[in-house]
Amino acid sequence: MKIAIVGPAHPYKGGIAQHTTALAHHLKAAGNDVDIISWSKQYPFFYPGVQFVATDKPELPVFPHTKRVLSWRNPAGWLRWGRKLRKYDKVIFAWYVPTIQGPIYLSILKALGKKGPETILLCHNIVRHGAGANDLKIVRVVFKQATRILVHTDTQAALAAELTKTPISVAAMPAHLPGHPDANSHPTKLQDHLLFFGLVRKYKGVDLLIRALAELPGVTLTIAGEMWGKQQESLELLIAELKLGTRVKLLPGYVAAENISGLFQAADALVMPYRSGTASQTSELAFAHGVPVIATKVGSMPQQIRDGVDGLLCDPDDIAGLAASIKHFYEPGVAASLRSRIPRSTSETDWQHYVDVITSTK
Repeated sequence: MKIAIVGPAHPYKGGIAQHTTALAHHLKAAGNDVDIISWSKQYPFFYPGVQFVATDKPELPVFPHTKRVLSWRNPAGWLRWGRKLRKYDKVIFAWYVPTIQGPIYLSILKALGKKGPETILLCHNIVRHGAGANDLKIVRVVFKQATRILVHTDTQAALAAELTKTPISVAAMPAHLPGHPDANSHPTKLQDHLLFFGLVRKYKGVDLLIRALAELPGVTLTIAGEMWGKQQESLELLIAELKLGTRVKLLPGYVAAENISGLFQAADALVMPYRSGTASQTSELAFAHGVPVIATKVGSMPQQIRDGVDGLLCDPDDIAGLAASIKHFYEPGVAASLRSRIPRSTSETDWQHYVDVITSTK
């Protein structure tokens, strides 16, 4: 088939750009003719930090058939590319920021016409975290124009079903892991050190983790990732208030692939204290490095992490419960048991299923 993917592509930084690029490579490997229709200007505001990975240090192979032609400020370009995309059999849209993408994707979908190709909205988030009524209105209007909605969890499928009558497919997001993880190289001796990794936003509950750490003498923590809004300032104040300055290390900023393994090598466990969530690759990244995960029961976590087998799960918004899970992790033999049962990667099998779902007929 001739397939176009509309979305950010490497070397744009971040997991969604990596996913778009990895998907293009896997669709191509399956025998399809694939183009990525990407952005020259993606946002009408500055995203925290730089938007691009250094091109001399790509985190995965750049997809050669990438056209950086869309701009948030050029509606004529949206319509022009909508008409150009009529020659494809399928057009896949990476969906994650409705308030920005909604008008753009709606214009492209309208320009494709009723008799155009199959159109799939691949939803990383159906609505953005902290979404309001306007987000839901945009989702309903755009989803109505698509042929199919693809989500990564049953929870997101249920939400989509409340918002649209458009057919919905569910397929777990396959791993696309930056860097060169090696589970066998992780130290076996506990280091009394935990890691939070990724973009820091309020819904991810990093403040809850810091408060839980105050109940755990001797355990240290690294928080590595870009800080959204005023998160860095608020976390620094909280760390000072709880007198944890010697036990919590902030590493604000995008973590390049070459520096990821060192962070996981130094950690006994990855902690994901999210208040809410959809799907995440971070637990898969931890497992690939041989690191168990302590997480809350939100989004895809209960499917990705087997409680008491390769990680520990607790309720969201529960500082005492999070602290209890970390204490349990450090009880004799628990960490070693969890680490020994971390699953081997099934990435290629997962990708094959994912591609099969996408390339299935209407």
